[in-house]
Amino acid sequence: MSLGPLMIDLEGTALSSQETELLANPLVGGVILFSRNFESVDQLKDLVEAVHALRTPRLLIVVDHEGGRVQRFHREFTPIPPAAEIGKLFNTDRSAALKLAKQTGWLLAAELRAVGVDMSFAPVVDIETGKSSVIGDRAWHRKPASVVELTRSFIQGMKQAGMAATIKHFPGHGSVSADSHHELPVDDRRFIDIQQRDMLPFERLIQDGVPAVMTAHIRIPDVDDLPVSFSKRWIREELRHVLDFRGAVFSDDLCMEGAASVGNFIERAKLALRAGCDMLPVCNSRAAVVEILEGLQGYTDPAAQVRLVRLHGRDGVDWETLRASDQWRECRSAIQSMQGGTSLELDF
Repeated sequence: MSLGPLMIDLEGTALSSQETELLANPLVGGVILFSRNFESVDQLKDLVEAVHALRTPRLLIVVDHEGGRVQRFHREFTPIPPAAEIGKLFNTDRSAALKLAKQTGWLLAAELRAVGVDMSFAPVVDIETGKSSVIGDRAWHRKPASVVELTRSFIQGMKQAGMAATIKHFPGHGSVSADSHHELPVDDRRFIDIQQRDMLPFERLIQDGVPAVMTAHIRIPDVDDLPVSFSKRWIREELRHVLDFRGAVFSDDLCMEGAASVGNFIERAKLALRAGCDMLPVCNSRAAVVEILEGLQGYTDPAAQVRLVRLHGRDGVDWETLRASDQWRECRSAIQSMQGGTSLELDF
């Protein structure tokens, strides 16, 4: 069985019979976890193993686990500092900041891989402009070149731990004030201004071979009336053709209010797939999942399936072995002084 285009959420800390049935549907290709799915490391490992055992190739298991305000798993997991804290260090000690970014990427990925999670939707490469409260300290820096340097180091750490990076939110969410979880942000700037600033990190990191990109639910009238996640002009032309991106494209969550302007859930899914997205997270609405599964019957995209299979996690060690390693201790010690912030749990 191949990996389908839908990524769905789970209600609790163990699979229900309904969820087991949904995950067997060939249109499902992945699972996204939230804080409600985490009780302990042992419980999480059992849940991940249960999901992976259902299918071959196994379903992708993903979590939004960036650090700072967006960290789904706590307690036994190391608190990860907000990206902006490392960005501040970059201003005074570039070498130390790049080392810390790499250590942070490695530790974040290594802990998730130790419980079997394939990917984290990280890192954010939006530019910090002071306009977006939902991005804020999730962004590394105000300067695109600095964002590129810090992200490269972070991705190197993730890759060393066996995890593929997902850069987000294409083509840049940092210059709009509205939160796409609650409304559709509109960026009224000219395309050339976005291209020369917000898109620069995406361009450079795509040249490096980054394996996955997540699109933004924002509308940029100078380019297209459709939000980016549903726009052929943005995904098939700009991302795929102009930037020559060969990896997997994830839309942002189809249940966000920023996606609502394009229609009902089936219309959202069909538009996003036609635009060029490979996988569509559908979170916190079981009715939406069922509706989309019914509306997409027979859909298949062999090229997307190949891109998605390449994202499976590699080289994970078990939790006890990881925590006994010198590298884990060194990285944890290096970032402990950077801890802080409140949790941004977008589990509506």
